[in-house]
Amino acid sequence: MPGLRELTARSRLKKTRRVVSATCFLWLAGPGFAADLPGSTLTLDQALQTAFAGNPDLAAAQWEIGIAQGDRQQAGLIPNPEVSWEAEDTRRDSRTTTVMLSQPIELGGKRGARIEVASRAQDAAGIELERQRNALRADVIQAFTGAQTAQQRLRLSRQSLQLAEQGVRVAQGRIEAGKSSPVEGTRAQVQLSEVRLELSRSERDQSNAYQQLAQVMGSPLPTSVNVQAAPQGMPAVPPPTRLLERLNETAELRLAKLQIDQREASLGLEKAQRMPDLTVSVGSQYSETERERVNVVGLSMPIPLFNRNQGNVLAAARRADQARDLRNATELRLRTEIQTTLEQWQTANGEVKAFNQTILPAAQSAVDSATRGFEMGKFGFLDVLDAQRTLISARTQYIQAVAEATDARVRIERIFGDLAVSP
Repeated sequence: MPGLRELTARSRLKKTRRVVSATCFLWLAGPGFAADLPGSTLTLDQALQTAFAGNPDLAAAQWEIGIAQGDRQQAGLIPNPEVSWEAEDTRRDSRTTTVMLSQPIELGGKRGARIEVASRAQDAAGIELERQRNALRADVIQAFTGAQTAQQRLRLSRQSLQLAEQGVRVAQGRIEAGKSSPVEGTRAQVQLSEVRLELSRSERDQSNAYQQLAQVMGSPLPTSVNVQAAPQGMPAVPPPTRLLERLNETAELRLAKLQIDQREASLGLEKAQRMPDLTVSVGSQYSETERERVNVVGLSMPIPLFNRNQGNVLAAARRADQARDLRNATELRLRTEIQTTLEQWQTANGEVKAFNQTILPAAQSAVDSATRGFEMGKFGFLDVLDAQRTLISARTQYIQAVAEATDARVRIERIFGDLAVSP
């Protein structure tokens, strides 16, 4: 007849097996089965709206529109007239005083050239604001996705901790029942320590991810807020041919083309500066000696003998050439980045599909089989641990694949803007 201690150990072992079975059932239900942490939920649309309304960098960039408008207004103004007073001979009875009103007249189309330069700068400010909005949108999505990934990893670490704790209880029950050696309990304790360290790292990573999201949004996040869970399906990306056809519509390439126009307009302004301005003067002169007032008319113009603005014209011409090369370099860089990013997205998307269709179901089936076999005495506890580690590793790799696929899409949207509303 078995002793009282042995019966107690067997009863505890059976109870622990039922707990492990229930825990594995919760695990097999998937990440979506676990309830979200208490607190409010932040959606991606809310994060984008908050960022567009409160991001300080975007707010500073929006002032460039008004700055460009002021420059355009100033460029269209004509020079102010100048009034002067002169006195010849300081003696009151013999001095002659002259009052003159002079008006500079710009020649060579300087005013039109200035307006052209300012207009191109005004257009560039609008495109630059569009580019920064696209960049901010991509930054918010990237930070939001990073927070989602960190949140998923933290949930996975907590589930792993539950499994590891139950594993320690199972090992202790088997040791007390005389079914296993103390080495099995040591292994279970080692796994529990490793999982606790991973949980600590996951908590730190989630805190950092939330801080990064708050920085991009330009608004602090409440301590109880959680980001909305990622959808199951991966968003589609247009084919490479369609994206490359729309390359000229990107804000960055349009800005590079406009910079060529700006440099060309600046070259035209520098060429117009070679023509000296004419100053027309009219006035009145009064002589105390003769007691007579006469009218005075004058014309003046600098003689372009040495300074014909040739250095500024040469520099402006070279800047225009530089802008053309920069535009070509921008197009080449964007084409390469698009192709590389699409390859990354295709690879990561293929990995996500493989995990969903093959790897994760197989890993879950292995945990289920190992758990049932352990309950029936066919497998050892190490087999259950190995199956659990495999499933944990598979889910970690799945989260990483989803993050890489999302990162690739974000990089595409950083170039083209919102792909969901693009033609």
